Amino acid sequence: MAWFVLIVSGVLEAVWASALAASHGFSRWRPALLFVVSLTASMAGLAWAMTSLPTGTAYAVWVGIGATLTVLWGFLNGQDRPTWAKSLLLVLLVGSIIGLKAVS
Repeated sequence: MAWFVLIVSGVLEAVWASALAASHGFSRWRPALLFVVSLTASMAGLAWAMTSLPTGTAYAVWVGIGATLTVLWGFLNGQDRPTWAKSLLLVLLVGSIIGLKAVS
């Protein structure tokens, strides 16, 4: 159950990061509200998952999921340009996350 909560929390990390950018310095209330709600839920889930998972592993997986999804969202909405190097690095990041899960 802790791994499921951690994965959902990682997805929420991508949500709050994207909402933060969309809020334009908290000048737009809907993305700002989404940021606050998703940040709170993401942190609560991470904290709960850390009660039964190693802190370093949980944090690395949480950040890795959030970072990967945030970069992919940037590719999809045109804010970032995908390159072979970025794609390869994302594959390595996801592989590392899977590896951490496998050895924990």
